[in-house]
Amino acid sequence: MSTEITKIYAPQQIEDKWYSYWLTNKLFKSTPDEREPFTIVIPPPNVTGVLHMGHMLNNTIQDVLVRKARMQGKNALWVAGTDHASIATEAKVVQMLREKGIKKSDLSRDEFLKYAWEWKEKYGGIILKQLEKLGASCDWDRTRFTMEPKMSEAVINTFIDLYNKGLIYRELRMVNWDPQGKTALSDEEVIFKDVQSKLYFIKYFLVDSKDEYVTIATTRPETILADAAICVNPNDERFKHLVGKQVLVPFINRPITIIADEYVDMEFGTGCLKVTPAHDKNDYELGKKYNLEVIDILNEEGFLNEKAIDPRYIGKDRFAVRREIAVHLEEAGHILKIDEYKNQVGTSERTGAVIEPRLTLQWWVDMKKFVAKNPQVLDAVMNDEIKFHPANMKNTYKHWIDNIKDWCISRQLWWGQRIPAWYDEDGNFVVAKTHHEAIAQYKLQFPNANTLQLKQDDDVVDTWFSSWLWPISVFDGFEKMDNGKVSKENADIKYYYPTNDLVTAPEIMFFWVARMIMAGYEWMGEKPFKNVYYTGIVRDKQRRKMSKSLGNSPDPLDLIAQHGADGVRMGMLLSSPAGNDILFDESQVEQGRNFANKIWNAFRLVKGLEVKPDAEFDAEILESNKISADWFNGKLNDAYAEISEKYTDYKLSEVLMSMYKLIWDDYCAWYLEMSKPEYGKPINE
Repeated sequence: MSTEITKIYAPQQIEDKWYSYWLTNKLFKSTPDEREPFTIVIPPPNVTGVLHMGHMLNNTIQDVLVRKARMQGKNALWVAGTDHASIATEAKVVQMLREKGIKKSDLSRDEFLKYAWEWKEKYGGIILKQLEKLGASCDWDRTRFTMEPKMSEAVINTFIDLYNKGLIYRELRMVNWDPQGKTALSDEEVIFKDVQSKLYFIKYFLVDSKDEYVTIATTRPETILADAAICVNPNDERFKHLVGKQVLVPFINRPITIIADEYVDMEFGTGCLKVTPAHDKNDYELGKKYNLEVIDILNEEGFLNEKAIDPRYIGKDRFAVRREIAVHLEEAGHILKIDEYKNQVGTSERTGAVIEPRLTLQWWVDMKKFVAKNPQVLDAVMNDEIKFHPANMKNTYKHWIDNIKDWCISRQLWWGQRIPAWYDEDGNFVVAKTHHEAIAQYKLQFPNANTLQLKQDDDVVDTWFSSWLWPISVFDGFEKMDNGKVSKENADIKYYYPTNDLVTAPEIMFFWVARMIMAGYEWMGEKPFKNVYYTGIVRDKQRRKMSKSLGNSPDPLDLIAQHGADGVRMGMLLSSPAGNDILFDESQVEQGRNFANKIWNAFRLVKGLEVKPDAEFDAEILESNKISADWFNGKLNDAYAEISEKYTDYKLSEVLMSMYKLIWDDYCAWYLEMSKPEYGKPINE
């Protein structure tokens, strides 16, 4: 037996050795040629990220698909990269500066961005290095970053293009406001959580009456200071006589009118609804309908401002005021009762802060108009031009497209692509790529203006506005556009687009998948990918989602160090049918490690056998070996057909089990035993 083959399988040594060999010899590199292309673009992880179990699953599946294509002789390309993650990264940099005793507010924009880029260069590539430990066969020479110059230019070019097409507009509307990140969020960036709250039943006394009152129920007593009306249902006999009369807002004694609208559910709560247009989306719509005053009592950080009037609360945090005002209301005789109440509260996906509805001037994409212009966005998925795996995800996709809302794309941050809009002192604006172009356009658009002092918008675009371009922008597709379409003179775009498979989590179907499809048809005139494989959520044996906060998620790098990358990859895939959640159990990783060890031992056995020509063996041994070889060849062909069929349906866990049984049972337990010579004897060729 060769002394080069160690007796015990040492995955760390073997994996590091061969991965280094693969990289040195550029075995994952791809350039356009005459072969059939096979392309996967990575869902770019945030530069703030480190490898977690979800990444392990997602990237293992991508690697399986791209390596299979490579083995089939296709020109396989797996494009890696990272996302600049505006909110998450800015929060990290602000935290770093705070630890140094520096406030963001004390810095200029350029000074802050200098710190941000330094942070990105130091920490932004960690997760990609961790993917190398996983064995990811990406073409690392093609690694992209969503804020590198060409990628940022693509964002600006597409913003201007959509604005010129009438698909982007600026409007004062109510948004989801993150008081911690101090920025607007889209609906998809709000996570609703069940919380135990208190439901306060508050008396509003009629003007000039100490006895007659109406009662409203609210979980947010601090917002009564912004109330503009009380609303009842016009069909509610209990309150018909009160419509048109006025009540006083507690403490500040602002008289507000009782109005009637069928929006109010007579069976819910007390049947009386307080209308607070500045702090509730539905109330805002009622306020517009009845021309009610909009009183915004919260600043961008969630602290009460001077419009709250009562000096006891001005300058205090909204939650502190909630506790205090409840006590004060009870002391003043305004509380009828307080109930325990379970409700859903919107929180920021990135910072975890409780969301505030807030009226602000923002930039929007007109999504209804966008889809009407590109009906393939829905049709391509429903008719399987773009195939979803599992197929039932099409229903969720259709529901979202059918009920699509406009996309708020402006963010009140500094880290990101700055919105290419330029304003004069009166708020008039033009949209242009540079200050020079803005001046020229401003002269044309406002020929009678007395000023040419233009200031660029302070906001940046939503991170997803860059990542929806990803399958095109990674190939520099937006460098040249003709009449609002990408020019296909670019060799990479011409060869690699559309990509083949996208592997992603179902929770970003709307954030990313749908929007990439929209971008593909808008600028390329065709789909961005052919298949979308939706992974499940990695859960523990108690079916809880794995997370650091719960302490139920192992560190993937620790698992790799203990069991080897192949062992961990196999453990993840053993129970990962498309779209279904994965109940992770470390024993599955041990099973993967044992399987790798089994293959190693089989290799050692075969490598150690002495081989001699057929002429040195009698006919009986030759016939026996032929029978065993024919038997295994049949098993191999059957397994190949079964595996090929399951690959077509993306049943990767079943593919893995077919391979496992073929190698462990048919090859090791049967074929090697049937063909193994007597101890110390040679084997025929």
